[in-house]
Amino acid sequence: MSRTDVLIVGAGPTGLVLALWLTRQGVNVRITDKAEAKASTSRALAVHARTLELYRQLDLADDVVANGHKIEATNIWSEGTHRGHIPIGDIGTGLTPYPFIHIYPQDRHERLLEERLNSLGVHVERNRELIDFTEHDSYITARFRDARKQQSETDNDDDIETCEATFIAGCDGSHSAVRRTCEIGFAGAKYTQLFFVADIEGSGPVMNGEAHVTLNQSEFLLLLACDKGDRARLAGAVDGKTMTKDISDVTFEDVAPHAIETMKLQVDKVNWFTTYRVHHRVAEAFRKGRAFLAGDAAHIHSPVGGQGMNTGIGDAINLAWKLAAVLQGRADLSLLDSYEVERRAFASTLVHTTDRAFDAVVAEGCIANFIRTWLVPRVVPLMTKFDLFRHRVFRGVSQIMLNYRDSVLSAGSAGCVQGGDRIPWAPVGEVDNFDSLKAITWQVHVYGVAKEELTEWCRSKRIPLHVFPWNEKYQGVGLGNDAAYLVRPDTYVAVAEPSGLPQRFDKYLEDNHLRLT
Repeated sequence: MSRTDVLIVGAGPTGLVLALWLTRQGVNVRITDKAEAKASTSRALAVHARTLELYRQLDLADDVVANGHKIEATNIWSEGTHRGHIPIGDIGTGLTPYPFIHIYPQDRHERLLEERLNSLGVHVERNRELIDFTEHDSYITARFRDARKQQSETDNDDDIETCEATFIAGCDGSHSAVRRTCEIGFAGAKYTQLFFVADIEGSGPVMNGEAHVTLNQSEFLLLLACDKGDRARLAGAVDGKTMTKDISDVTFEDVAPHAIETMKLQVDKVNWFTTYRVHHRVAEAFRKGRAFLAGDAAHIHSPVGGQGMNTGIGDAINLAWKLAAVLQGRADLSLLDSYEVERRAFASTLVHTTDRAFDAVVAEGCIANFIRTWLVPRVVPLMTKFDLFRHRVFRGVSQIMLNYRDSVLSAGSAGCVQGGDRIPWAPVGEVDNFDSLKAITWQVHVYGVAKEELTEWCRSKRIPLHVFPWNEKYQGVGLGNDAAYLVRPDTYVAVAEPSGLPQRFDKYLEDNHLRLT
């Protein structure tokens, strides 16, 4: 029987990120996957700004940006006519080091994550199918079978592999074996539309490195360039009630004529095509004892906005520093309660938001058609000329607006920044306040002058103190002059203290049973 600190089931982006962040913090992990081979299809494409910011902690961001594609504009089509052109470019300028919409296909993304994990001495164990697990007082015992064998072939105990772990994390998708074993409900419903996705090579006016969306009655199509050449992702939804074929029998040719006609697209090669039904569901709990759910195992929703993979990665990083703190004796088990509080609240909001967005896209009726084909193409390009509108949209899509203000791990307010907020990005000259966030550690930020008492407190706790000489730009992003911000390992503000004194930090640590060293 093998033994590890954290057993991770599922080696998609969520599982790989969880394994990476835990390993970097000195936690022993084992990561398994039911599949025999790595993914070879693009699947999720968008890597949003908040994910890229966090990727700096493992020096991943530069590789993702260098090998991906920036979307410069979105185009709106309807009934075969080009209705509007919406510049995107650096839509989030001033908000983040990554103010753009970035495309990086999931197969390449996973290869990068796995290669980095391998360099740390951890390898994905494939063809390992979780049968179930049992929780004991201080650990779990999981049973695996060889996924290549029929179930009848693994009835013999000699064919069952057993693993002990202090915790288990289910990153194993919407049909999660971890969630099933925990008997956690997965409430929600299924969209009536049939979704399809294809990786294509082609030509035509839409193959220009930009995004193109077409809105026709209750159907929509989205084309996202994967580069500035001839490769793109074509995705869409058609009214499932009009389909006469079984979902498994639908081919690209069944949907291609409409796409080609609508967008004047010439498809030369189809590298991958699949159809699927989309559900919108949130697990009733993200934790049960020593088991945790993350990514699609915990929440699934409409693909509108490309939020799914990024949300799963956010789950993993939120969970990783908390597991590390508990395993290394710097926190008790109560810290892990905050994972569900923080991430389930966001997942529930996200499912509701993407539902409303998708419903608006496919709504039927004269008013809905008027909004899509006339109002949106004319109004949205005008609105994007205003920074307030551009930044509001970008904050939501990029997830930099996500906060944990209602968490027990969040306290205080200084300037406009509250406990639970992502600390604002505010570069001044050659000084970038995000550079310090590359370390996975607790730290304190002061914008102005640090009080001697605070300096001594940081020294005694052996945590970094980063002092940034006051500049008006800090006030512009909401930071308080001479205030002290205790920052969590996942770069969210734990405590915002306007006095700049450390007494509230001590109370925070005591209340939450946390030790920084």
